[in-house]
Amino acid sequence: MKRPEPVQVVKQRRDAALAALVRGVPYIEFLGISFDRRGDELTAVLSYDDKIIGNPMLPAIHGGVTGSFLEIAAIIQLSWGGLWDELESGRMTVETLEGGQRPKLPKTIDFTVDYLRTGLPRDAYARARVSRSGRRYASVHVEAWQDNVQRPFAEAVGHFLMPAREDG
Repeated sequence: MKRPEPVQVVKQRRDAALAALVRGVPYIEFLGISFDRRGDELTAVLSYDDKIIGNPMLPAIHGGVTGSFLEIAAIIQLSWGGLWDELESGRMTVETLEGGQRPKLPKTIDFTVDYLRTGLPRDAYARARVSRSGRRYASVHVEAWQDNVQRPFAEAVGHFLMPAREDG
C-alpha cells in the first residue's frame, strides 16, 4: 500500500502551481495582485501602491483597477479549479507549469461591476464564487472588500467561455 504524501509536499506543490499560473499573466504582477490559498479557496490581494489611485483628491482606487482586480480574481479562481483537478489526478505537474505549459485561461464574455463605495488607499481583498461551471461556460460572482468582509466596496458578475479541455 502506497503511503500518502506528507502534507508539506502537497502544500508546496499546490503553492508552486498557483504561483506558476499567476506568473503567466504579467498584468497581475504589474497591479501588485497576489493570492492567498487555503485549500482550494483563493483570496486575491491587491496590495496598496500609489499607482492604483485614480483620484488623488479623495484619494480613491481607480475604477479600472477595481474592475480589473475583480475580473482577475474570477479568472484565476476558474482556472485554479480546473488546474486543481489536473494536479490532483497527476495529468499536470508543477514542472510542466513552470516550464511554460500553462492552461489556457477562460475568456470573458461579459463582466458587470457594481461600485458600492470608494476604494480607499489601502490593501483590498476579493473572493470569487463560481455559480455555474460547465464544459464551455461559467458564471462567477466576485466581492471585494478592504477592512471588513461584510462591507464590500465593489462586486461583479461575470460570464466566461471556458477553454476546451483535453480529455485524458
